[in-house]
Amino acid sequence: MSRETILNVAILAGLLAVALGAWASGEPFVVQLATRAAILGMAGVGLNLALGYGGLVSFGHAAFFGIGGYAAGILASAAQNYEPLMTWPVELPGTTSMPIIWLTAVIAAGLIALPIGALSLRTGGVHFIMITLAFAQMIYYFAISWPAYGGEDGLSIYVRNSLGTLDTMSPLTFFLIAFALLLLVLGLVLVATRSRFGLALAMARQNPLRLTSMGVRPFNVRLTAFVLSAMAVALAGALYADLNRFVSPTMLSWHLSGELIVFVILGGVGRPCGPLIGACIYVLLEQWLGGLTDYWQFPLGVILLLVVLFARGGVIGLVTGRNANA
Repeated sequence: MSRETILNVAILAGLLAVALGAWASGEPFVVQLATRAAILGMAGVGLNLALGYGGLVSFGHAAFFGIGGYAAGILASAAQNYEPLMTWPVELPGTTSMPIIWLTAVIAAGLIALPIGALSLRTGGVHFIMITLAFAQMIYYFAISWPAYGGEDGLSIYVRNSLGTLDTMSPLTFFLIAFALLLLVLGLVLVATRSRFGLALAMARQNPLRLTSMGVRPFNVRLTAFVLSAMAVALAGALYADLNRFVSPTMLSWHLSGELIVFVILGGVGRPCGPLIGACIYVLLEQWLGGLTDYWQFPLGVILLLVVLFARGGVIGLVTGRNANA
């Protein structure tokens, strides 16, 4: 077992231990912070599939995060207000069932990511970054101008959505749900990147001409990675909306896209648990530095700059002594 694998297991076990220990100590706020770190880490793991393994620097993944959040908010709002989502040609009711909401969020994000990716991937470099940002901003401004679901003020979810007989209002129960889904997404990403698809994705990033000569279109491989990445991020968005019991256009803003990229870079690009440790560090620094100064983003930016300059493999690369991509 490699040092990085041991570190990955330690990160996951540490996050679980923090949540269980905080709950046993009567610190529900710490449990909520751990839940937030797990959800944001899941979104980072999804982005890492496109960015770390595929080399696709997307500045628009907040759009998919917000789509997942709005899927949760709209379905729950319709169910709580006893109003159908649509009445023609068939009546489509809302729901507070988490599995249905997760499935809706994932499918909606996949359907929207498909045309966005198909158009964006016809470019490269800074053009790809700007096109993904432009699409995200279009969706952001659409949400602001959507008065039926709160517009700029957002949409409240009065009661947390349900999962069987579990008490989802319990901070520990909700953390365990988020942690289980994090493990699922992490496992699926590992399976994908270590399969023939993962080899093709790595080749599409490193040497697309050689991949083409082998009869595989790099465009199709990248588009698949982009869509799968968006679906994972949307699942995290649905959980995030449930955690806060609120969804707003800020979940779609380019600031959040930047934060997701920070998680990946801080923890380690192309490393399985890199985005998770990046999200944990970000949440910790946000709480600690936020208590010291209102301008906590500045010292955080300095820390990120130092990581980029002196730890090219992120925190995981620094600890394991491997600065190259895994």
